[in-house]
Amino acid sequence: MIVSKFGGTSVGSAKNINKVIQIISDKQKKTAVIVSAFGGVTNLLIKASDFALNGNKEYIKVLKNIQIKHTDVIEALFEESNQIISKDFVMQHLHKLKDVLNGVFLVRDLSDKSAAKIVSTGEILSSYIIAEAMKSRGLNTTLKDSRKLIKTDSNFNDAAVNYDLTYKNIQQFFSNNKDDIVVLPGFIASDQNNETTTLGRGGSDFTAAIIANAVDAEILEIWTDVSGMFTANPKLVKQAKPINKISYKEAMELSHFGAKVIYPPTIQPVLSKKIPIVIKNTLAPNDNGTLITESINGSNSTVKGISHIENIALLTLEGNGMVGVPGISRRLFEALAQENINIKFITQASSEHSICIAIDISEADKAKIAVDKQFEFEILQQKVNPLIIENDLAIIALVGDNMKSHQGISGKMFSELGNNNVNIRAIAQGSTEKNISAVIAKNDVKKALNTLHAVFFENQIKQINLFIVGIGNVGGKLLEQIKQQQEYLLNHLHLNLRVIAISNSRKMIFSAEGLDLSQWNTQLNELGEKANLNEFYKNVNQLNLRNSVFVDNTANDLVPKQYTKYLKNSVAVVACNKIACSSEYDTYKNLKYLSRKYNAPFLFETNVGAGLPIIDTLNNLIASGDEITEIQAVLSGSLNFIFNNFVGQASFYDVVQQAGIEGYTEPDPRIDLSGVDVMRKILILMREGGNQLELDDIKNDSFLPKTSLKADSVADFLETLKLEAKHFKTLRAVADKKDCKLKYVAEFKNGKAKVGLQHIAKDHPFYNLDGKDNIVLFYTNRYKDQPLIIKGAGAGADVTASGIFGDIIRTGNK
Repeated sequence: MIVSKFGGTSVGSAKNINKVIQIISDKQKKTAVIVSAFGGVTNLLIKASDFALNGNKEYIKVLKNIQIKHTDVIEALFEESNQIISKDFVMQHLHKLKDVLNGVFLVRDLSDKSAAKIVSTGEILSSYIIAEAMKSRGLNTTLKDSRKLIKTDSNFNDAAVNYDLTYKNIQQFFSNNKDDIVVLPGFIASDQNNETTTLGRGGSDFTAAIIANAVDAEILEIWTDVSGMFTANPKLVKQAKPINKISYKEAMELSHFGAKVIYPPTIQPVLSKKIPIVIKNTLAPNDNGTLITESINGSNSTVKGISHIENIALLTLEGNGMVGVPGISRRLFEALAQENINIKFITQASSEHSICIAIDISEADKAKIAVDKQFEFEILQQKVNPLIIENDLAIIALVGDNMKSHQGISGKMFSELGNNNVNIRAIAQGSTEKNISAVIAKNDVKKALNTLHAVFFENQIKQINLFIVGIGNVGGKLLEQIKQQQEYLLNHLHLNLRVIAISNSRKMIFSAEGLDLSQWNTQLNELGEKANLNEFYKNVNQLNLRNSVFVDNTANDLVPKQYTKYLKNSVAVVACNKIACSSEYDTYKNLKYLSRKYNAPFLFETNVGAGLPIIDTLNNLIASGDEITEIQAVLSGSLNFIFNNFVGQASFYDVVQQAGIEGYTEPDPRIDLSGVDVMRKILILMREGGNQLELDDIKNDSFLPKTSLKADSVADFLETLKLEAKHFKTLRAVADKKDCKLKYVAEFKNGKAKVGLQHIAKDHPFYNLDGKDNIVLFYTNRYKDQPLIIKGAGAGADVTASGIFGDIIRTGNK
């Protein structure tokens, strides 16, 4: 025989009930069908009880809604001529229910006995209607009231089963039953006086398990609205997948920690007889579902699932007076037990100085009163501290029978959580090693689940979530490159890059599932909200996504002030903005410190040389034990472009304008032409080389005339380039006379640095530096006579974007 249990959602509508009937019809085997109340009906019955108890006549309207819900189902299931009997049955029981509620309303008292009668109505009505519907479809069906079979004590709302009598009743009934299908209401039973009792939470599952045990069922089917147990909650983890096979113990562990498909205590009757359980989806009956058996099943994966419980409070009892004193734990647990407080998690330090337990947050205040009273004397003597309560927490748990035979599971779990700034408040692991649990902040649950799921179930695919500020020339190219390479990165580097947010100076837009990069511009303009750097950070913080990266593509001096907040929240920072690393040394040093402390990469390769690997090469030299003794460099692609094109009849003004049009200069060309941009770059290189210098320590031999240096605006500055045309022609003429080229050079030697325009002879490596190219010569203890040379395009949106892209990929490899 097969025992099939259908939950409230499975019988929540006539459409679903027809699916149930089809599922049972297809079996062509003797089947016991246990059904819950129609979806939502039990809640309505409880609501009506509350109204009546509080003297509110709204319970009458609730009863009417219950009537309508059942008559609607009847009218959809039956031909008109077959509806009368079922409707009469519903009205007869609703009249009885109304009489009970009227009594509650009048005396303002709701006994456990009355409460059981009220909430049992849902299963009584649903089982009758479903049995009649099966009969009307020609199925050989009978209805059996579970109250005639399952006998309990008189604890009406959570009754204890008399198993000997119950199993005898069930076996006797089924041995005499000739019908193929028996429909029984779940959840309800009766005591020795034949008064209605209920089986508590998971009562319908409990009914099904009791029947399965008594008849030695070949399998217990639990039909719900999901296709079995999942590796994680699919509502929180999009990549969660069904578990095909799992052991009883694994299923119990996952269910205890929040997987709500089954309720562990209720399936105990099938475990003793090793009856398999299968979790199936009524709405998708052809899905495999999850098979639960005694043995370890399925793949050899170490972790079978990740689960969690929210709304947890962590209680800590600590004090020097606890050390070496027998009975402290007993007294703590007794105090909680006397208040019927269920403990979900326990851990104790080996020093015996403290005990931590986790309970439901709703019971925290009651727990504190009880425990502080229990240890009142010790608290007065300051041997034990008053109970400490931490709220708004959650428990996450890794579950798997195979974990005990694999090393490093805990290490991997806690390392990944730490890397994503998930703070762990307490840890517990049993000696069986089937479960590793940790208490974390409730706000971190989604990030923690996704992080762990990616590590243990997703073939090591790492999701990188990008928050990009600045989508002009460079930012726009970056988005193009990401869109182009997304599939390649996923297939070859196992990196899933998602752009979660973008912002320009006017608007910003967020999408928790990732923006569509084929129409980001339209989305930003039509759906974006007003840009605000502080609100941008708040949104990043609230989303709290794993492996988050903040990308700064601006030259704005306000954006770098946000870096500290991001790093402290373990959000990586990738910047082409040079301001942060070239500001006060203490600021630069603090950002590097925060990066290390919070394990959040702070990468800025494009600060010097756009996409050229200049900073990376320098860092590798230092890390390998080399020392930088001298640097010679042309670090401004814009100035190199300007002086390479400042030839013939071209005026200096025209060349500068052309550089701006082609995107080589900053929006304010004074930053480039004044030498400040080059000063920042050589400063960053010196700092990365281990030198503690400020921008003012760099000598700047400016080639600009005083009138240009004093210009108050960009327009005035450009005008001085026209007025001072003779000055610039003279610079060029002197260089031509020496058969040299003009290059703006940065130098560092003997702890000092300078920048300025130089005459470069034909035999110098800088002489043939074309277009917008940069070049850096590193002289080190190892490269004394022949420097290490890095040369290539040092400006332009494409190459700068590719450098930023490279840094983003590096964050995924850390």
